[in-house]
Amino acid sequence: MADVSEQLVAETETWSAVRTRAAVVDGEVTAAAVTEAALVRAGRAGHLNAISVLLAEQARAEAASRDVALAAGEAPGPLHGVPVVIKEEIDTAGQVTTFGGDGNSTPAPADAEVVRRLREAGAVILARTAMPEFGAWPFTESVSRGITRNPWNPRRTPGGSSGGTAALVAAGVVPVGMGGDGGGSIRIPSAACGLFGLKPQRGRVSTAPHEHLWWALGTAGPLARTVADSALIYDVVRGHTEVDRFRAGDVGSFVEAAEKEPGRLRIGWSTAPVTKGVKPDPAHVRAVTETAAVLAELGHDVREVDPGYPDPTLAFVPQFFAGIRSEAAGVEHPERLERRTRATVRLGAWVRPGVREWAIRRGEEVSRRANAVFEQVDVLLTPTVAHRPREVGVLDGVGPLRASLASTPSIAYAALWNVAGNPAASVPTGLGADGLPLAVQLVGPTDGEPVLLSLAAQLERARPWPLLR
Repeated sequence: MADVSEQLVAETETWSAVRTRAAVVDGEVTAAAVTEAALVRAGRAGHLNAISVLLAEQARAEAASRDVALAAGEAPGPLHGVPVVIKEEIDTAGQVTTFGGDGNSTPAPADAEVVRRLREAGAVILARTAMPEFGAWPFTESVSRGITRNPWNPRRTPGGSSGGTAALVAAGVVPVGMGGDGGGSIRIPSAACGLFGLKPQRGRVSTAPHEHLWWALGTAGPLARTVADSALIYDVVRGHTEVDRFRAGDVGSFVEAAEKEPGRLRIGWSTAPVTKGVKPDPAHVRAVTETAAVLAELGHDVREVDPGYPDPTLAFVPQFFAGIRSEAAGVEHPERLERRTRATVRLGAWVRPGVREWAIRRGEEVSRRANAVFEQVDVLLTPTVAHRPREVGVLDGVGPLRASLASTPSIAYAALWNVAGNPAASVPTGLGADGLPLAVQLVGPTDGEPVLLSLAAQLERARPWPLLR
């Protein structure tokens, strides 16, 4: 273990990925020192229960190799020396891909494509992060891993299913981390933890070595403290392989988009939830209307709209069950799965391959109808979630039906865009009266990540969001 000063531990806690890379490349600090400081913070964040596996020795070796390469004159990558964390559902060579449970026991033989690209860009893989089993719920709680807590208030959930990653990034352990989103699982924990979380267009990020993530619903992506860091990670990891079933359209550099002024946009806002019967928290309604006012002050054409949401249930539910069932069918020890997971698998027995493919086709019709709003506006502004972060223990002793009911307010604004495939981002807007972060969701048209990044960066400059210290 290398010595590292308390000053460096504290200073690098607030560094972005962009700042970290520049400091290492310019010789201000070594990758080894940055990594050691992150490991110290990881040890101090144990009360959050966000880390499933701390890769301390591997990270030290990786950081040392980055320093050797730089000293030898090798060109540094765009993430040179930046420590990152990886959600448990993403293969990391030599580590068991647990999906948040105990169903597997054999380490993955190779990195997933996104992890391979992160390493190739110079990142240092620090840890693997907690998630609910198979990412089924928007609360990071499981029988095998226990409860993951929100660093803003440990009595509250960080959301899910990428809650372990969100907690570590929000706590300043690392500047960025990888998550996944099949129904809001990047945006929900980003909203709960005060982060910027963009779900990209379906097919933007490779799911290799797997053909898909929850069929047409899921995608991997980063959770970050800044828009620039999110854009940087996406420019590193995006792009499909021959393995991928879904492929996004061509767009330009995300980093350049985040640096560019968006111009005058037509922005429609609505606080009506997609899911009928869900009532948004008044704080989230205010966050939307106040953000709309800020956007109007910035010169955009802002108006309330009726998005005419289609009902995504018939497309989402079969793919949800199919995603859980396909992942459960692939584990080595199905008898070790949680009781709730086994019950979910049984409940989804009706989702035969034909039903699943019908649901994917149904999703194409949902997408067509959902995208009609973009004939009127360039960006749609909504709440990210309906309710404030719940007290931890939401899933204690409950089966899949009660867990689904508890989850509905979390996905009421988010899941439609997984079905439709559109990019959508959770953008922090400050703190609520309860001291927890507030957020809004920005939704873009098909392949519209550049406009979302440009607009979110403009909001970030106009109204900087608080970071946890």
